[in-house]
Amino acid sequence: MPSLEAYSARLDYSYAPGIFPSMECLKHRPALVRRVLVHSSAAGREGADKLRALAESLGVRVEEADRALSRVSGKENCFAAAVFAKFQDDLDPAKPHVVLHHPGDSGNVGTILRTALGFGVEDLALIRPCVDLFDPKTVRASMGSLFSLRVRVYDSFEAYRGDFPGHQLFPFMLDASLPLREVLRKPVQMPYALIFGNEGSGLPAEFASFGQPVRIESNDKVDSLNLAIAAGIAIYKFSAEGVWGRSESPQKE
Repeated sequence: MPSLEAYSARLDYSYAPGIFPSMECLKHRPALVRRVLVHSSAAGREGADKLRALAESLGVRVEEADRALSRVSGKENCFAAAVFAKFQDDLDPAKPHVVLHHPGDSGNVGTILRTALGFGVEDLALIRPCVDLFDPKTVRASMGSLFSLRVRVYDSFEAYRGDFPGHQLFPFMLDASLPLREVLRKPVQMPYALIFGNEGSGLPAEFASFGQPVRIESNDKVDSLNLAIAAGIAIYKFSAEGVWGRSESPQKE
């Protein structure tokens, strides 16, 4: 097989570093997995043995690659990684979406992916310029949740809106907005999209005229919330109010 390169956005493949993310990749996107890398020191570890067994049952090549794993993860204690082909999905037009406009941090995006999946939101769009969805840092931060979601990257918000003109929009921003609790006092019609902006600059001012702007109220001791925390609160609150089916998604142990 061809040798593997250090990750780059130009490659048509990426890596899911870690035993659990690799397992999630094999379980949910098996057709995309090109091979599985394991560290020589992982032999006898329960998780690594299960990963190897699953890969072999699917006919996926498993190889020891200590040096490649170190290069992919930047760590000495990465015991496995799945090598997978990059993908784009069609979002479900009947389901709620989370839209991330120009997010810049892999950790935040990965955390939002995992949070969204945990509360039953399975459709997520990113608007360029944005963090690389397939950077191993993003994949690792999502703990493999990426592989259970429908995800798509758009060149502009207009392109996303063109695909889903019927979605009710809820941009989260500080200005010209209603408190989240007030918004949820009224029935929210499906389908719709929760929209979040860049970590530093938030959403552009023109988003105040898109749908119903929303703000998450806090006391005056902080000026704003971290993107992943804000998105987590919003997704949870909409879920807890029964806006989308939390009970439809099985909980992980």
